[in-house]
Amino acid sequence: MDDLVINNLSNKGIRTGKQYLEGLRDDRNVWIHGRKVQDVTNENGLKSCAHTLANFIDRQHEPKYINHLTYLDDDGDRCALAFKTPKSKEDIKDRGKSYYEWAKWSNGYFGRTPDYKNASLMSFASASTFLEKGIKGQGGKVMAQNMVNYYNYVRKNDKVLTHTLVNPTYNHQQGYKGKFSEKVALQVIKETDAGIIVNGARLLATLGPLADEIEVFPSTVLKATPDNIPFAFAFALPIATKGLRLICRDSYDLGKSHFDAPLSSRYEEMDAVIIFDNVLVPWERIFMYGEPELCNPAFSATNAVVHMMHQVACLKLAKSEFMVGLMTSIVKASGRDKDLYTKGLIAEVMQMTESIRALLFSAEEQAHEDQFGNYIPLRYPLETSRNLYPRMYPRMVEILQLLGASSLMATPSEADFANEISEDVEKYFQLSNLDSKNRVAMFRLAHDVAISGFGSRQALYERYFFGPPALMASSYYDLYNKDELMERIDSLLSE
Repeated sequence: MDDLVINNLSNKGIRTGKQYLEGLRDDRNVWIHGRKVQDVTNENGLKSCAHTLANFIDRQHEPKYINHLTYLDDDGDRCALAFKTPKSKEDIKDRGKSYYEWAKWSNGYFGRTPDYKNASLMSFASASTFLEKGIKGQGGKVMAQNMVNYYNYVRKNDKVLTHTLVNPTYNHQQGYKGKFSEKVALQVIKETDAGIIVNGARLLATLGPLADEIEVFPSTVLKATPDNIPFAFAFALPIATKGLRLICRDSYDLGKSHFDAPLSSRYEEMDAVIIFDNVLVPWERIFMYGEPELCNPAFSATNAVVHMMHQVACLKLAKSEFMVGLMTSIVKASGRDKDLYTKGLIAEVMQMTESIRALLFSAEEQAHEDQFGNYIPLRYPLETSRNLYPRMYPRMVEILQLLGASSLMATPSEADFANEISEDVEKYFQLSNLDSKNRVAMFRLAHDVAISGFGSRQALYERYFFGPPALMASSYYDLYNKDELMERIDSLLSE
């Protein structure tokens, strides 16, 4: 990157990758593989993703990206575009282009890029009257202002956020009824002059160890009853807050080269369970508290869910396009691209990709003003996209497995091209339209998508990205405009 661009940065606004990495070297309490991490930017299993994200953050300053990934605010500070409150259809389309650009850098395999949470935070801040009117007494004004202040803090300092919404399950029936167990769920245990004390656990914070801050927002399945008041809150804290611990899952970045593990060596965005051990949350960091009836509608009423779905649809489009590109490259290399059955399989993936593209286009083209005077994409197409993709992506992976077959496993490593058996590898792994090294590289990429630990996590992640599919489908049914359609039926039957 141009040093001149970096050296002339203002004190506020978009950061450099170096500044992001330096911010991660703090007192955060992260555990992985049974031990505490000293420096997440230098820890095997975490560091590659940190440096990948640092590279992405640097790209915001590059001349070819800066004008459509960022904007100048009223103070003259350059901030990420996802923070900008949209006031027109063109603003919505510009946001979509920005989301899509971020997504293409990882071909959709880095799911928690900062624009996702930036969009959510913008939504809550620009709809702060929801908090002001919904929270009783003067507390509403205070917490609404807290939200606006926090939005400006994150926006002006280009902070990277993770979030957590879900309490651990102690008893399934209890959770089904919209209640949580005080044995494990995050809850308020005390109020002090400085703030509230919370204790318990939350899951699953994607990118948690590599984020600057964590947004702890209410579960959308919390029942609005007085006994749920201790579980009803929304706040944000630095990851390095005293009493906050992150317990990571196994890393799927096994230290392999980019050749041997093209995706997992770059985009392993760690997931973590968050433990709150009597953590103090300052009053100025609290956005909702003691109002269970606000928890369930919060994301919908502020339109945060719509803006988040917009970012996700752009991400899924980039991911689907990648799958088409990978599959067509594989079959072209072997000459199978003339086979009727093979073309039929890939055509199915192409149709899924174009469905996501059409839904995204429809949502953006029908963008409209919301109740807060801001613009949002049309919700129904995005809801359709997010309900379809948990079924689409596993099917894409299945088709890739059918196309790759044993070649997904029968691949030597990069080292085998530089040892005493290299002649064997060069001879026996070539295809009619591709030399052996490029063939092996391609199938190792397909392996990372279709059968590796990283790939399996991606498939599971897609299945449950927005929640259990049955719950999402039920919500879709409830939101759908059915009345006019049923009136047609009534009209026909009454003739």
